[in-house]
Amino acid sequence: MAIDYKTLFEQTYKGKKVFLTGHTGFKGAWLLTWLHLLGAKVKGYALAPENDFDLYSQIQGARLGESVIADIRDKERLRKEILDFQPDFIFHLAAQPLVRLSYEIPTETFEVNTLGTAYVLDALRFLEKPCIAVMITTDKVYENKEWHYPYREQDRLGGYDPYSASKATAEIIINAYRNSFFNLNDSKNHQKAIAAARAGNVIGGGDWAKDRIIPDIIRALQQHKRIEVRNPKAVRPWQHVIEPLSGYLLLGAKLLENPIKYSEAWNFGPMQEDTFTVEDLVKIAIDIWGKGAYFMPKLDKQPHEAHLLKLDINKSIHELGWKPRWKAYQSIQQTIHFYKLKKDDVLDLLKSQINQYQQIEHGV
Repeated sequence: MAIDYKTLFEQTYKGKKVFLTGHTGFKGAWLLTWLHLLGAKVKGYALAPENDFDLYSQIQGARLGESVIADIRDKERLRKEILDFQPDFIFHLAAQPLVRLSYEIPTETFEVNTLGTAYVLDALRFLEKPCIAVMITTDKVYENKEWHYPYREQDRLGGYDPYSASKATAEIIINAYRNSFFNLNDSKNHQKAIAAARAGNVIGGGDWAKDRIIPDIIRALQQHKRIEVRNPKAVRPWQHVIEPLSGYLLLGAKLLENPIKYSEAWNFGPMQEDTFTVEDLVKIAIDIWGKGAYFMPKLDKQPHEAHLLKLDINKSIHELGWKPRWKAYQSIQQTIHFYKLKKDDVLDLLKSQINQYQQIEHGV
């Protein structure tokens, strides 16, 4: 039986204080919109959006909640903002999220993704009230052997590139803080619940980041250029951004219900049949757009990127009651249509797709 997300999420978040790091980013802007729809009181903490084309700027995100523009590495400022706000929930999304960029700025990637995570959790030590923290990492935390078996939550952590390694390290930090300061055996005293959420390769409208496949596709199509496809045979667990966000919100609700049971790591990804190659994604996008072409350049001395990655989501399906609602084609369709629509109010587009997704939860 499908979970009624709209009712459950409103019961969980309406009127509650939610501290959201990374709210100016792509996923952060989508989650900010959803929390606003649910009636939550949101305080965001992130760097300023890079330009007026970023999704946060397009939706005028400052209208949707309090916004603090600051660096996640500023430990004292971060702690002050969290303690002043007295949140009921924390969703930690702030990160340096790009694999290729991590080769250019490796130390900064480690600082943001590992120390940033530690600083959020450290501030939580001084919060003298119940609070739930959902810490977002990535599907790339696993030691990727590039085999065809999907990775389960208990599989070994690793990381070839600085980005993956920084996120795997963040997971170790999360576990250390949970064991040392928020131990489940003492949950009645500290009243904190901490879980890690692993997802990746999200697509969706409003993403203009460099070196991401959908923005690269859209830029080429809009400029009537051929799409450059660097890793055509790379297999990824593609999903619409709404899918993992629904998982994060559900995880927060479950932690409120039973903090001891759900204070673990969780995978959020597509069903196995919806895992396909970059080239397949490009072909589908061109078909939905109605025209376009692509080419595969000869590239030498490119930084290493994994070619095969699959997630096992059975734990989330059977223990959380979560599962993806959109098939891969629908996810790509929703994404491409977002960019094709000539609509001034981008916020309305986000709200429309979120509401449409929530109706699926009702079985509509």
